[in-house]
Amino acid sequence: MPARIGKPAGGAANPDGDNNIRTPDATMAFADLTTDYKGAKGAIFRLALATGIRTVLTAGFYRFWMKTRMRRYYWSAIRPGGMPLEYVGRPTEKLLGFLTAVVFLAFYIGIVNLILMFFSFSLFEGNTPAYAVSVVGITPLIFFAQYRARRYVLARTRWRGIRFGLEPGVAGFVWRSLLHWGLTVLTAGLYWPVKTYWLEKYRTDRTFYGEQRMHQGGSWRMLIKPMLHLYLSAALLAGTIGMLIATEDPRFAPLIFIAVPWFFFGLAAWKAGSFRALTNTKTIGEARLKASPRTGRIVGIYAGGWAAMGGIFIAAGIGVSILFGIIFAATGFALENIDEDGYLTTLGNLPAFVPILFGIITYFAIFIFWGVLKEVFITLPVAQHFAETTEIENPQALLGIKQRARDEFAEAEGFADALPLGDAF
Repeated sequence: MPARIGKPAGGAANPDGDNNIRTPDATMAFADLTTDYKGAKGAIFRLALATGIRTVLTAGFYRFWMKTRMRRYYWSAIRPGGMPLEYVGRPTEKLLGFLTAVVFLAFYIGIVNLILMFFSFSLFEGNTPAYAVSVVGITPLIFFAQYRARRYVLARTRWRGIRFGLEPGVAGFVWRSLLHWGLTVLTAGLYWPVKTYWLEKYRTDRTFYGEQRMHQGGSWRMLIKPMLHLYLSAALLAGTIGMLIATEDPRFAPLIFIAVPWFFFGLAAWKAGSFRALTNTKTIGEARLKASPRTGRIVGIYAGGWAAMGGIFIAAGIGVSILFGIIFAATGFALENIDEDGYLTTLGNLPAFVPILFGIITYFAIFIFWGVLKEVFITLPVAQHFAETTEIENPQALLGIKQRARDEFAEAEGFADALPLGDAF
């Protein structure tokens, strides 16, 4: 039985819930805390579907409310010692942060691109160099947005009423990210474990639970073993493609059918192994984290999830085809209505706007249900597996931790939303 923590104290919650601080149960001082997971596929399906439809109907405006509600569900489902995490972020914070970021980015990108275009046409008589340099110029903003988004999410996350936090340090994170990512590209991915460890250490060493700083121990060498399957499968795939190009001998082709599945297995092995290695070397004062995710379980979730999603979409496609066959038959549509080029010459008794309306509805239906099914079959099971295999050792060391001051952080995660980074939980 996992150790439990006492029920919340009474009283109405303020915006950041300071009066909801939990009182730890005595068992917390004597037993390691396992993590329960209370998420359900039916509940996340209904929530993702309802918020997804509203987001489409409002042309994306509702996405800030959608993200807030989804996070609150996922956070509350994760319960170390039986006490749920809490997410207290507000959608209006995200909206205002997004609008602020859009104004800044419009000015920054507009001015920078204008200058780059001028020099590109002046020196190279073309715009290709300007586009290449523009991508490089926006890269620091991506790392800037990642760190700021993490700071906001941690500042709005609590456990037992105690806030998490991330101290300012975005400038250091940006230049370290540029350095480590540059070396990763130059080494064709061989540097990936080193990059992963040092960037995670930078973030973790600046993370707080209450007034207690977290620490990332270990070494980048512990991430080499989880990466071996990716190294070997990528080498096999690259070597096979190289031999096919050089020799044009089809006898090498079957190796691709070994390398590609092996590579995807390697992705699962890296996801489980890197999380396990990094989590097992994290400490919060004298308390320690321990994780034991299984590669086989990760493979099963992704393989089963994608298979289920594919099967549902195939079945839906067959059903829609049958339905339209019935509609066409009832409205006088026939094969004679298709000319030699494959275009419809008449729609029978159907109005001309029907195909257009059907196309729009189909596009957004696929868009919505793809996201919904991904939450149900992949995101939720993965979150459940990682949560249920994570423990807190020596939890009595957390009993004396005091509350930290609220990080107002009015900008929220606006830059991550404005850049293509805003959908990650």
